[in-house]
Amino acid sequence: MKYVLVTGGVVSGLGKGVTASSVGLILKACGLRVTAIKIDPYLNTDAGTMSPFEHGEVFVLDDGGEVDLDLGNYERFLDIKLTRDNNITTGKIYQSVIEKERRGDYLGKTVQVVPHVTDAIQEWIERVALIPIDGSDKSADVCVIELGGTIGDIESMPFIEALGQFSCRVGSGNFCLIHVSLVPVLNVVGEQKTKPTQHSVRDLRGLGLIPDILACRSAKPLEENVKAKLSQFCHVPDENIITLYDVPDIWHVPLLLRDQKAHIAILKVLDLSSVDWKEPELEQWTVRTKHADLLDKPVRVAMVGKYTGLSDSYLSVLKALLHASVALNRKLVLDWVPASDLEDAMKEQNPGNYQTAWNVLKGAGAVLVPGGFGDRGVEGKILAANYARENKVPYLGICLGMQTAVIEYARSVMGISDANSTEFDQNTRNPFVIFMPEGCKTHMGGTMRLGSRRTIFHVKNCKSAKLYGNVKFVDERHRHRYEVNPGMIERLENAGLIFTGKDETGQRMEIVELDNHPFFIGVQFHPEFKSRPAKPSPPFLGLIAAATGQLDDLLDPSLTKSKPRSNGGVVPQVDAPLLQSMNGLPYGSPYGSYSELHNGSPNGTRDNTKALANGVTTMKHANGSSNGGVYSNGNGIYH
Repeated sequence: MKYVLVTGGVVSGLGKGVTASSVGLILKACGLRVTAIKIDPYLNTDAGTMSPFEHGEVFVLDDGGEVDLDLGNYERFLDIKLTRDNNITTGKIYQSVIEKERRGDYLGKTVQVVPHVTDAIQEWIERVALIPIDGSDKSADVCVIELGGTIGDIESMPFIEALGQFSCRVGSGNFCLIHVSLVPVLNVVGEQKTKPTQHSVRDLRGLGLIPDILACRSAKPLEENVKAKLSQFCHVPDENIITLYDVPDIWHVPLLLRDQKAHIAILKVLDLSSVDWKEPELEQWTVRTKHADLLDKPVRVAMVGKYTGLSDSYLSVLKALLHASVALNRKLVLDWVPASDLEDAMKEQNPGNYQTAWNVLKGAGAVLVPGGFGDRGVEGKILAANYARENKVPYLGICLGMQTAVIEYARSVMGISDANSTEFDQNTRNPFVIFMPEGCKTHMGGTMRLGSRRTIFHVKNCKSAKLYGNVKFVDERHRHRYEVNPGMIERLENAGLIFTGKDETGQRMEIVELDNHPFFIGVQFHPEFKSRPAKPSPPFLGLIAAATGQLDDLLDPSLTKSKPRSNGGVVPQVDAPLLQSMNGLPYGSPYGSYSELHNGSPNGTRDNTKALANGVTTMKHANGSSNGGVYSNGNGIYH
C-alpha cells in the first residue's frame, strides 16, 4: 500500500479537501485504485451533532456514517463509496483507546499519547486503507490521507506525531507528503511572498514531517523566481512545486495538477515510476469542465433554507444542482432565500428583507427546500411550498422539504389549518409528521434513521419513477428523525396527494408527488449525497429539466439521447458535435476568481464555498447567519 498525506499550512480554508480529491482523481486516471481518509482533530466522535454554521454540512455515507463534508468531495471526484471509518476523529481514537484500557488490553501499562494513541491512529489508517471502495473485492493501491486543520494546531499534535512515525515505518518509497500552503500578494508591494510558506515548512519539519511536494495556493501562477526561492529554502525540488492558482471552479484543479505533471512527481516519490501506468488524459473530465465554462443560458433556482448564511451548509445540494444544470446545458444561478424572511413576522420586523425574499422567490424558475432541523424558518418553508404549488413552479423538497410540503397541502387543500409536525408542536391535534417509533429522544448523535435505505415505487408512470429509469426500487441515503404520519396517508391520498415511493414495509413514505403539477416532488431521503459530475441525481435532474422546459424530453427515452445509470436513472448526453467543437478551447481564464455557483440574488448574498475560493478570503464562520444570531434546535445541539 502506498500513502499520500495532504497537510495544510499558514491558514485554514486553502482547499486541502479539493487538493486531496484532485490528487486521487489523477492517480485513478493513471490506472491506480485509490481510496481516501479524512482526519479531523476535533473531539467529536463524528460530525453528526455539529452545527452547519460551525462546520458545514454533515455528509452521510451508505453505512450511515455522519462525516465531514470533504468525504463528499472524495466520493464525487473519485466516484467511490466510503465508510464511516474513512473519517478519523480524535473522539473515535480516544474512545477506541479507552475501550481497550477498560478491557485490560494494555496489560496494566500506563496508557499514554505515545505510544498508545499514536499506535491506534496508525492501526486505524492501515486497516481502513485496505477496505474495498469501488464495488470490487480488491483493496486500493494508494490511500490519500487529508489531515484537517493547520500545521501547528494543538489538537492535531497526536496525529502529526503518529504520521511521522508512520512515514518512517512504511518507508520513504511508500509515503508522499504534499503540503498545501499560501503564497499571498501584498497590495502595497505587489509581489508574491514566500515567507509564510517557508515558516510553515519549517514548522512541519520541526514536527518530524518532511514535505515531498508543495502545492502553493495563489491568485496567479507562481513566478519562476518565486518557485526557485521556495525550492531553495524549503528543500523541495523545483519540479515538485505545484501552483494551485484561482480558477473558475474546482473542476479545474485536477487539470492544473495534470498539466504541471504532479502525477509524475507523486509516482516518483512512491517508487511507482517503473510500473505500468498510463498518462492521465481525463478526457471526459476535461470536456465537462470546458462545457461548464461555456454555458450562458441561465436556470434560476431559489434555495429556501435555514442555514443560507453559509453555503457549505448545503454543499452537496449545490453540487447536485450544478451536476444537473451542466448535464442539461444550463448555467446555474442560485438565489439564497432565508426561510424566516418569508414569514409574516418578518414583514413587521424588517419589511426590506421580507420584500427582497419574496421578490427572489417569485423570480426563480424552480424552488428547492432542503433538509434541516428545528422550528426556525419552518413557516417560511411552508409558504414557499404553497407558492410553488399554487403557481405551478417546479418544486423539490428534500427531507424536511417533503414534510413541509405535506403540511402545506393538509392546511391549504384539506382545510386543516392546525396541521403540523410534532417536531414543531408536540401537542398538535393533527400531527401529519411524527417522531419515528424507533427513534431515541435522549441521545442526539447517531440515533436518526441513517444511511442507504430502499425505496420501492408503488406507481409505475409517475415522474419520479421515470426519472430513475422505471426501476422497481432505488437505494438512497437518509438522515431524519421524523416521518409522514402513516395514519394520515389515506386522507392525504384521498385529497389528491400521491405517495409514489415507500419503504419495504409500505408504512414509511419516501416520495410524494402532485399529478396535476409540472413538477412537484418531495423525497424523504437525501439524493444529493449520491450525485456525481457524470451521474447527476435524478430528482435534481428532473427539477432543472422542469425549470428549463426539458422535462418531457427527459422522461421520454425516445426523445432524448441517454444512457442508463447504475441505480436506474438516466443522464442526458451532450451532443458529440458540441464536444468536438470544444476540444481545442482553453480551460478558461487562469486568473478568474472562484465562482462555481453564480448568485443572482438581488440582495447581494455571495457564495463562500470553502474549497479554493478566492485565495483565503472566504473562511468558514462560526456563525454564518445574516443577522448575527446563533440558532439551535432547542436541545443544546446545533443543527
